Parts: sequence; structure tokens; C-alpha cells
Amino acid sequence: MLNKDSKFDEYKLIEIFIFVDDACISMRKHVESHWLSNKIQQKQPTRKPCVSESEMITILIFYHYSGYKCFEYYYKRLVLQDLKSHFPKMPSHQRFVELIERVSLPMMILAQILCEQSQRTGIYYIDSKKLSVCHPRRIHQHQVFKDIAKRGKSSVGWFYGFKLHLLINQKGEPIHFQITPANVADNNHTTLENMLQDVKGLCFGDKGYLSKLWTKFYENGLKLVTKTKKNAKNMLTNLQERYLLAKRAIIESVNDILTSVFDMEHSRHRKPVNAFNHMMAAFCAYCFYPHKPSIKLT
Repeated sequence: MLNKDSKFDEYKLIEIFIFVDDACISMRKHVESHWLSNKIQQKQPTRKPCVSESEMITILIFYHYSGYKCFEYYYKRLVLQDLKSHFPKMPSHQRFVELIERVSLPMMILAQILCEQSQRTGIYYIDSKKLSVCHPRRIHQHQVFKDIAKRGKSSVGWFYGFKLHLLINQKGEPIHFQITPANVADNNHTTLENMLQDVKGLCFGDKGYLSKLWTKFYENGLKLVTKTKKNAKNMLTNLQERYLLAKRAIIESVNDILTSVFDMEHSRHRKPVNAFNHMMAAFCAYCFYPHKPSIKLT
């Protein structure tokens, strides 16, 4: 956390803000250059907030990076006091929460930009991570994500919520991601095609990623390597592929960092839009994390 004795987090805050501000300026120019007509009147909010989109996105990302577990305490203690010199015109906590939904689209685009900057190394790992929104015993009482979240099953049992489908390289950098309801299978054809459409090389996953699209991916330059099931035919793999498949725990480490360090999964959300904004903010915070797990190849 930010304090007078350590400037590392302050430097990280400045780094995040500069990147976010440049991205927001590029988004704004792109949108303005693609208007169909200047005569089209878009419905705009009647009150223009004193805080900019880049400041709001930076505060959301830095919340997950700072280590705080309560956003209200983080905002009132850190943003309004210690960071007042960096953000002098911040509104109250209640007003800021009301404004969060305005940065939904820029936050999603920013996450995509960070993924595009990751290096395409030719060695990838794919896996899914459960994002439960409540305890299984409270499914029938839960109303926030009603008709949005679904029941799903993971290696630890049934849960209610969503799934984060993640593709990374051997350096721990995210390449693609997608959030789906929990009942979407890992080897869903639409999800796999969206995740693996523009990557080439080797991709390693668990048995859940055995798919009939193996031939299609192989013809496009991507070989999907998984462990085979007992009743399935063995696929030919060389020694290097077996070694890299044994290192598949790297993506489990990434999922654990997203959950434990950046608090991507919790059950305190009270609005779906703000919940997805916080999920994207946690994902962006991981992209700025300097100590990503990686595999050293000889």
C-alpha cells in the first residue's frame, strides 16, 4: 500500500494513469472520427462529472493493485486523503459508485489493448477459472445476478456465477480472455474459436479441452496438446511437448493470483455492471503486475 516510506506504488500509480490516459485519448479520437453524422444527437448525461474517465479507470485498477479488500475504505482513506494531490477533484464515494458504469466500455477496450500488447511466443496455456457470486446454499435467494449467472461445475464442485476463460503465454502474459456463464463448457466451439483464432504454435490445456476442432486448429498452425482420456486414442507427442504439458500449472498460478492478490472473485457485488467493471479492473491490474509466473526454457 502507498505510504511515505515507499514510492514504488506511487510510481506504479503514475505508470497506470499514463497508460490509461493515452488509451482513453486514442479511444476518443477513434470514436469521433467514425461518427456517422454530426447531426445525430446522442443522448448525453445531463451532468458532466468533474472526474475524467482515465482517472476513474486508474482508481479502479489501482484499488485491486493496492491490496485493499474494501473499496469504500480504500476510496475514503487512500484516494480522498493520501492521493488528494494526484486527484484533487474527486467526488464523494457514493457519487463515484454511481459513475462507475460510465467507464464499462473503455474498461473492456483497455483490457483488450493490454492483451494485444502481450508477446506472441508460440507457446500458450489455456484454462478456465470459476467466478462464483454467492454461496451455493444462497442460489435461490440471490437476486443481483438473476437470469445472468448460471450453475456450473469445477474440479472442487458446483458453483453459481461465471467462468473466466484465459489464454496466456509461457511468460504469464494474457493473450485472450472471455467471461461466460458458468454452464458454458471449456471445449465449447464458439469459445475456443474466439480464444484461439489468431494464435499459432502449441497450446496446452487439461482434458476438458479435448475438442472435435483439433483438426481445424492444426490446419491453421496451432497444435492443441492435452492429456488423453483412458478410453481415447493416444496422440503422438514429442519430448518437448510432454515437458511443456507438465508445466501447465503456470496458468493455475495465474488464476490463483487473480483471485487471491487482485480479488477478482467475491460475493459483495450489488450491481452487475459495477461487478464486471471490477472484474476487468482486476484483470488489468494483473497485466501491470511485474512478478508474473513464467517458465524458463533452455
